Amino acid sequence: MLQEIFYWIFNMSITAAITGVLVMLVRLVKKIPRRLTVFLWIIPFLRMIIPFGLNSSYSLMSLLAKFTTKTIVVYQPTDNMAFSMMNSVMAADTYFPITYKVSVIEKVFDVASVVWIVVFLAIVLMMLFIYFITLHGIKDATRLRNNIYLSEKVITPAVYGIIKPKIVLPSSYKEKDISLIILHEEMHIRRADNLLRILAFFIVAAHWFNPLCWLFLKLLLTDLELSCDECVLAELGDNRAKEYALSLLESSKGRTVFISAFGGAKIRTRIENILSFKKLTWFSLTVFAAFIGVIFYVLLTNAG
Repeated sequence: MLQEIFYWIFNMSITAAITGVLVMLVRLVKKIPRRLTVFLWIIPFLRMIIPFGLNSSYSLMSLLAKFTTKTIVVYQPTDNMAFSMMNSVMAADTYFPITYKVSVIEKVFDVASVVWIVVFLAIVLMMLFIYFITLHGIKDATRLRNNIYLSEKVITPAVYGIIKPKIVLPSSYKEKDISLIILHEEMHIRRADNLLRILAFFIVAAHWFNPLCWLFLKLLLTDLELSCDECVLAELGDNRAKEYALSLLESSKGRTVFISAFGGAKIRTRIENILSFKKLTWFSLTVFAAFIGVIFYVLLTNAG
């Protein structure tokens, strides 16, 4: 059973790598706002956790299937519709249950599946330990107002927690104008970014053997910060972009893993993105949304 799970995890990781690289290429297009391209990361992360998909002749996988992959149909309700699993490894004769073509491949997957689950559980335990240690570190924070707290143990403003998130600021911020900082952190809370971070970490932990998945995680976290900045500016107006950038510079100390920090991504990248911010017109929003919708369809469907 464990061996079969790892076989499909390995296949899913290959498909996720292909789609993730294409998302990386799309995000290089500077004209597409980060608050839109950040949604494209849903594609490789869904590919990491969902083994099956709808078949389509317009899928990118249809092109790749001619050379390196094939699909295993798991459900076909009609002649024109089928759901399948991508099979890049192609190391078996039958798949439910898996019967390998040669015994040596079966032995390799036997050993690899045990190594995979041991490392996966170790990473999960380590992440949980870091998460609870992080929350414990701000346990003695003093309340400023509402869900905003001050602590001597933090060096940069950030949102802590998921169910009842707290905005924690360094104690030195008590006398500062924190309105823009609070607006940024409240945007993280509204978007549930802390929950997205933790889910993304757990998903990538299952694909720890794939270095591209860790790269996708890093880029996702960066894009979450950039898109959050853009959402804040969409409310403030681009006439306050410089003021917002200065607030970011003053709060750019430190980086965090499971929390959404005001200074949590590369400062130069964020400031360049802030200063180049432009509000979207309804026409441009429609065009970008249609473009992203096409990418979703092409990359999330399987070979038909």
